[in-house]
Amino acid sequence: MADTKYTANDIELLSELEGVRKRPGMYIGSTNLNGLHHLVWEVIDNSVDEAVNGYGKKITVTLMRDGSLTVEDEGRGVPVDIHKESGIPAVQLIYTTLHSGGKFNSKNYKTSAGLHGVGATVVNALSEFVEVTVYRDNQISQISFANGGHLQTPLHVIGSTNKHGTTVRFKPDPSIFPNTKFSYETIASRLEEKSYLLTGVHFIIKDQITGNTHDYYTEHGLREYVQTLTIDKTPMADVIDMSDSSNPIQVDIAMRWCVGDYSENIYSYANDVRTADGGTHETGFKGALTKIINDWASENELIRGNQSIDGSDIREGLTAVISVKVPENKLEYEGQTKGKLGTPEATAVVSNALANFMPYYLTEHKDFAVALIKKCAQAKEAREAARKAREAARGTKKKVAEMIISDKLASAQSKDYKNNELFIVEGDSAGGTAKKGRDRSHQAILPLRGKPLNTHNVSNQEIIDNLEFSTLIQTIGAGFGDEFNPDASHYGKIIIMTDADTDGAHIQILLLTFFYNYMKPLIDRGMVYIAQPPLYRVYKKSDTKKHIFCWSDEELEKAKQKIGAGYGINRYKGLGEMNEDELALTTMNKATRMLCRVMIDDSLVTEKRIETLMGKDSAPRWAWIQENVTFNEKDEFIKEVKN
Repeated sequence: MADTKYTANDIELLSELEGVRKRPGMYIGSTNLNGLHHLVWEVIDNSVDEAVNGYGKKITVTLMRDGSLTVEDEGRGVPVDIHKESGIPAVQLIYTTLHSGGKFNSKNYKTSAGLHGVGATVVNALSEFVEVTVYRDNQISQISFANGGHLQTPLHVIGSTNKHGTTVRFKPDPSIFPNTKFSYETIASRLEEKSYLLTGVHFIIKDQITGNTHDYYTEHGLREYVQTLTIDKTPMADVIDMSDSSNPIQVDIAMRWCVGDYSENIYSYANDVRTADGGTHETGFKGALTKIINDWASENELIRGNQSIDGSDIREGLTAVISVKVPENKLEYEGQTKGKLGTPEATAVVSNALANFMPYYLTEHKDFAVALIKKCAQAKEAREAARKAREAARGTKKKVAEMIISDKLASAQSKDYKNNELFIVEGDSAGGTAKKGRDRSHQAILPLRGKPLNTHNVSNQEIIDNLEFSTLIQTIGAGFGDEFNPDASHYGKIIIMTDADTDGAHIQILLLTFFYNYMKPLIDRGMVYIAQPPLYRVYKKSDTKKHIFCWSDEELEKAKQKIGAGYGINRYKGLGEMNEDELALTTMNKATRMLCRVMIDDSLVTEKRIETLMGKDSAPRWAWIQENVTFNEKDEFIKEVKN
């Protein structure tokens, strides 16, 4: 073993801002677009905290021409007086020191989205510049930072005013973020979401470049939220909503069941921050709802005493929004990104709130209650039928199932499932090429017979009856729907490999819709990918071994110049036009390929987009296409997608 000395001199002492810059993922999750927009949420949440506590009725977000972003509120204004212990202005302390701020003291904020006191500092540390303008005490004060939080202009007074509030302008650091362009649609969706959670407050977004602007404002909160989420569905009844403030933790719930909808859509929030990974409040809601429905059905002799309806069957077709306001001394998140509520008391509080309301609602709306129980029973029957069908496929009909798979599937030889890859390929021609070019030990090829079924809002039985998807389910080997277990998957990567044309893009969308609706944990765990085959091959006519693969028109032009005079071009209209060596080298070989990992940056935007693009109503789909897609002069293919 080499003699390595490990002494005190090897210990690196970083300032708080330097620590954030060195490990940004610890604070914002990642440096991709999700992490970039997390900076926006941190600043917006500070303004929301003011409004929640009664200070201000308007929050304005502006995408600036220079790529920066401004958030302006009508709160009390960040304190600008000197902090006694540090000897510097409070606003400077807040933007340069972790775990500083007024949210640790309940006398300043009854509830807030913030917890750790790091949001403002993290934004500063990861920005090219930050400028804070404070309106309070009849003065306008300003301080600015640059290059990762270094003080550029000390706090100074720039004018007088009768206004109160804070304006924060920041520009993300391109050395930290590969892409620093903010998404108008993503931010607008978040502001719309906030407007449902915080009634009576205007959330305004403006884009200086495009001129787009919108004012989000609601008066009926979660009720309007659920109405919006189910606008393209067929509801069983009106929205059910309730509010309970009898405990220190306030609970607000709105929900609605829809027919013809086979998924459950639960959106939970803690102190107006989306808890995408759920938490104790969701646990309380689900457990209480299951018990309440079963008790009511049993008491009214709709099910026998020894029977019960599973929670998943009750929640089929349910859209619900759960919002809790937790006092600061009880607020616990799991992780700085606040994706999961950890407050233990929230489980019982939400459960009790629902138990005090829902049984009476069901009794007062007996026709609806009976119809709901019937719907739940039908969901249970369909689930049981699906389970029996899967068991039959594994048992007495195992040989038939294997015949269906073996007809097309070229299996991977290894049982090291985590390192195995499944390529879902468009057509037999590409499938044949891929089979020849694959690494047989770890790569499996499953050619599609045609365009898959649109699985948005279809039943489990329809999925089972569909040959393409029943084969895919059996190939992956981890079940589907509520019974899907990603740990049982026979593949660590599921790779969609289609032609680079509109048909290929359509197949990608159909497959992604299936994975989102029936195998979503695969996406959540980052196990679904899109292969990136090249569009062109530029070669020297006098020496075909001299060639360059290109993935865009820009790369094509550069390749032409590099190859020089006497070049030829192969345009790969389909994967089948490539030989196995070319396909393996550019698209399948782990050392040389490029893959695009499928991720969900904003679950609300994703849910809306799938409903728009894959739903039965064509009007919103056409409107979205008109707004976001540019066609070439012959309208032959999609040329550009703005968002």
